[in-house]
Amino acid sequence: MADQTQSTPLDLRAIAPHLLLPLAIIGVVVFFAALQPAMISGGNVVNIMKQSSLFFFVAAAQLVVIITRGFDLSVGANVSLVSVVSSMVMTSLLPGLGVEIGVFAGVCTGLAIGAALGAINGVLVAYARINPFVVTLATMSIFTGIATTISGGFPIFNLPEGFSFALNQMTVLLLPIPLIIAGAVAWGLHVMLTRTVHGRVLYVLGDSNEVAHVGGRRVREHLFFAYVTSGILAAIAGLLMTAQTGSGEPNLGTSLVLSSIAAAVIGGASLRGGTGTISAPIYGALLITCLSIGMNLQQINGSLQPVVIGAILIFGAALDAYRTRGR
Repeated sequence: MADQTQSTPLDLRAIAPHLLLPLAIIGVVVFFAALQPAMISGGNVVNIMKQSSLFFFVAAAQLVVIITRGFDLSVGANVSLVSVVSSMVMTSLLPGLGVEIGVFAGVCTGLAIGAALGAINGVLVAYARINPFVVTLATMSIFTGIATTISGGFPIFNLPEGFSFALNQMTVLLLPIPLIIAGAVAWGLHVMLTRTVHGRVLYVLGDSNEVAHVGGRRVREHLFFAYVTSGILAAIAGLLMTAQTGSGEPNLGTSLVLSSIAAAVIGGASLRGGTGTISAPIYGALLITCLSIGMNLQQINGSLQPVVIGAILIFGAALDAYRTRGR
């Protein structure tokens, strides 16, 4: 009887990986707050919520394809191309059709471009069976070149104020609109990954990449739509970042590729595929955003930030190996 009533000891090895990221985020905030109290000021907290929300979308874009044991190196180029084209659409339609139609058309165009770019990647990976690293490395170069060419290498200015207000400055229940959008998308992705056939197939693809080649047309369709989803998520990031900057920037997503992979991996997605939940891009985006903002407040040389991102990616890969040890 005594043995039955004895409490089961905690498995620290199982719990530690799940506590590591939340504790690391808290530690980063406390560390920089001790050096610079502005880190926890009201304005900066709102800034952290906004920036991490924007970054969440590119990290989530990586999560969806990393689960299938792939990569999407074109997310940054996607962000840049969506920023440029949606801005050009808005500025060209404003004089004749007004703000509402111009903004609506620009947003719809941006989402359509993201879906199209994701579809290109999906066709090449799922149906042409080309390695996703090679495919998205090539499309990254192509999409970046298109964004630079059609904009002439210069930003697109004179975007409507209503666009920036609706997707950046507006608040709902005192929360910034990017956070509200990110929360809604995170919930949708969670449902898709955990409660749908499509989500289950994505995890199976990651566990056994051979399935993509022998599982028939339906399995390849799921892989195709994983890259379409990634493209749409990157497009949402591009629209929100464009609203924040107030201009269409051909280089807006240049630095997002490595950091988006680092965020997904450090958050819990496995580079081996088949593992990862919606908490991965949430934790990863928060950690990297807090580090970046903290270093900016301390006026640490910006060229050191890629060093930190690279270190985070290495640490994330090591943590991934620790999590999967003994599988």
